[in-house]
Parts: sequence; C-alpha cells; structure tokens
Amino acid sequence: MLKVCIFGGGAIGGHIAGHLARAGLCEVSLVARGKNLQAIQKNGLRVITPENDFTVQVKACEKTNALGVQDYVFLTVKSHQLEAALEQISPLIGPHTTIIPPTTAIPYYFFHRWPGSLNDRQLPLLDPDGKQWQSLPPSQVVGCVYWIGAHLVEPGVVAQDGAKAGCPIGELDGSHSPRVLALSELLTRSGITSRVNDNIRSAIWVKFVNSLCWNPVAVLTLATLGQMQDAGGVVSIVTALMGEVDAIAERIGLVVSPGPEKRIAMTLSAGEHKMSMLQDLEAGRPLELSALKQSLHAIRELTDQQTPLLDSVLALASLRAQKVSHSSTL
Repeated sequence: MLKVCIFGGGAIGGHIAGHLARAGLCEVSLVARGKNLQAIQKNGLRVITPENDFTVQVKACEKTNALGVQDYVFLTVKSHQLEAALEQISPLIGPHTTIIPPTTAIPYYFFHRWPGSLNDRQLPLLDPDGKQWQSLPPSQVVGCVYWIGAHLVEPGVVAQDGAKAGCPIGELDGSHSPRVLALSELLTRSGITSRVNDNIRSAIWVKFVNSLCWNPVAVLTLATLGQMQDAGGVVSIVTALMGEVDAIAERIGLVVSPGPEKRIAMTLSAGEHKMSMLQDLEAGRPLELSALKQSLHAIRELTDQQTPLLDSVLALASLRAQKVSHSSTL
C-alpha cells in the first residue's frame, strides 16, 4: 500500500489527510503540532464539507523519524516555513519519493524543465543557498495547486469553504507519467478532484497571482470574498493588480489560462471564505507577504516589467500587518 505523508496539519493539510484516511486507499500520516496535534490524537480528525461531516483516525505526530521513507509527501506548510522545515522533512524523502511542495508563492523549482533559455534557472531570492533545490530535488517534484478554501474551526476540526475543492497536478514537462496518474487517481477516488494538468506551471502561476492580489486586499479590508464583491470598486482593483502580474508572464513566455475574469469568478464563488492571509492576521500568525513579495521580485527581475499599483497595495498591507503584530504584543 502506498505511503503518503501530509507535512503540515493546517486547514489544507487536514482536508487532504482526512479524505485520504477516510478512503483507506493508502497509509496516511499527518505531521502536526501543538493543540491541533493533541486534538487529532485524542479525538481524530474531523472534516466538514458541504456534502459531508466525518471524523477519521489518522496517524498524527510531530516528529518524522519514525514514519520512514514515503511514496508521496505533501508539503502543506506555508511557503515561508519550508526552508526551516527541511531537516524535519528529510527522513521522509527517498530516491523514489514524489514531493508536492507548496505553491502559494512561486516555487523554487519553477524553471525546472522550462522549454526555453530559462531552463533550470534557480531563483536565489527564493532559495538563497540552494537548500530546497538540493533537499527536494526538482526531478522528484510534481506540481500541485491547492484550490481548497478551508479553515480550522478549532484544533482537529477543518471546514471547507465553498462548494468545490480540488488539486490539479502535473509534471513540469506536461507528460502523463505513472506517478502523476497514480496520484491523480488516489486523490480523486478519495473525494478530492485532481485532474492531470498538461500545463501545471500556468496553474501554479494562476494560484500565485490569486494569492498575491487577493490576500493583501483582504488584509487591508478585513473582508470576506463576498463582502469584497459587494463593495463597489474592490474587484476592479484586484483585476488591475492581476493585469500587472500577468504582463510579467507574457514577458517570460508563459501562456496563462484562464483569463483574469474567469479566475476572479471562480474565487468569488466561495463568498463566505476569508483569504488565508486574513485568517492568519486575525489569529496573530505571521503572514506570507514576504514570500509573495520575494516571488514577485524574483520573477520581475527577469524582465523590465513594473508593477506600481501592486507595489503600493503590498506596502499598505505590510504596514497593516506590522501594526497588528505590534498591538498584539502590547
């Protein structure tokens, strides 16, 4: 039986681990910590979706040494947490392990198997010492985009936001390899729609732009997606932000699909959802703003494209985060 580890017990990790454990098609382990880990070990992992409300027992732990080498490892931590976790991730990775890193920001492996002059271009702003590239070899990576709106209701309880949740996956060269087909089948049979995407890099870009543009606006407005939609002018600002970033994709030769209008409509379909960065802000957790900004700078430096409106919004959101962080320590 396949061994699958979900490294990161937050909302996304819990959602995936719960579905896999319920299906029973693989041996599932979940790496979590703190009160969340304690609740899962004591009461099981509860997952609430529009269709189901179920609780399953999951092998949950904080240390990875006893878990052994896995067939698939989902890294569902925040992008800015990844490098610090490499030592703990290491025991899970063997020469044949398939690795699914986070893709909220541009991932370190983005240009691996790139069909052009940027092939295997590393991004020092995102992976300064090449530690991620070495510890999580790009040849073992499958790209994945977590289109799962979810939040932790309380420790050990995950709730899905919106009617749909899925994880498109794909090889960076667009091939339908045995490992990607097997993973797609495993996730889909477990209740998480997972189609093989022939252009996963475009899907990763779409997710990055979605996070880069919606999250800072959510931090500034403190609003759900539905509230932003109802407020005149907010969605048009997000549309303009997306246009600035997509212009960079055009400069580096990346074809992005679908267009901004369809992407915005998909996001707004989860009207009650709070963007992850707003959830972090309200919970007093560090925000992923720096990772998103570094990704923007790392890609933008390959072109002469500027993003003046986005730069302004990010500066304002960063100040909001600083003020909230300061007030919470008083």
